[in-house]
Amino acid sequence: MAVTMEFPEYPNPDVLLARLVRSSEVGLPQGNAFPKEEHPPNRVEEPPTEEFLSRLAERVGLQSHDLFLIAGRVIPDDALRFDEEASRELPQLVKRALALPASGRQRLRDRARFLAELPPTVFPGGKRSLGQYPPGFGSLLVRMLALRNLGWSSAAKVMYLMSGVYLSAATIGAVGRGVKELDPELLNGFAAVLGVPDDLLASLTGMNQLPVSRRRREEVIETAALLWDVRHLAARQVRQLSHMED
Repeated sequence: MAVTMEFPEYPNPDVLLARLVRSSEVGLPQGNAFPKEEHPPNRVEEPPTEEFLSRLAERVGLQSHDLFLIAGRVIPDDALRFDEEASRELPQLVKRALALPASGRQRLRDRARFLAELPPTVFPGGKRSLGQYPPGFGSLLVRMLALRNLGWSSAAKVMYLMSGVYLSAATIGAVGRGVKELDPELLNGFAAVLGVPDDLLASLTGMNQLPVSRRRREEVIETAALLWDVRHLAARQVRQLSHMED
């Protein structure tokens, strides 16, 4: 007998953006009157501009394409081209970065940004989907991981290395499908990998029980930034970085 799964109501993008605005104290531009109530009309008169989304992303510590996901905007095709083989190399790179001194991590990031500016490699398969998930906070967070070229398996390994939160690859998938509820520990794990404060994700998801406040170690913050730097690199380039001498 088939079972129909009920998913909790997922707010409209304008509510999610309003939560981020309130948490960041970013002033709203003219014409972007996000509602203050939790159950606004189905749409706003004028959608937020890309300039506003970029400014908000910088203020709260998310990447601009993270904000595109939150706002329901289309992600540009060139931002969805990943080497899936490189995804499997990311846990080793993260392990290497976390073990380096600050100067070594900085050289690693400098090299990663140099490689990212080279003519793009053509990956087999071209543009990759961010996954077919029902609307929900879990799927939003898992798709944010996908923007960093982290699939279920690589995300689980990276999350453990960066936060100590242990999840199986299947559990990451269950979070994305909405069958595994988010809790404060999970938010801590996602926040570490995404490089954002725990309370920001708590505010975004409307979680009443706040995660235990943790001062993020500098090596974790810098490694989260490195994951964004290397998201479009080929597997051989990621391996090169993992073996780069300090």
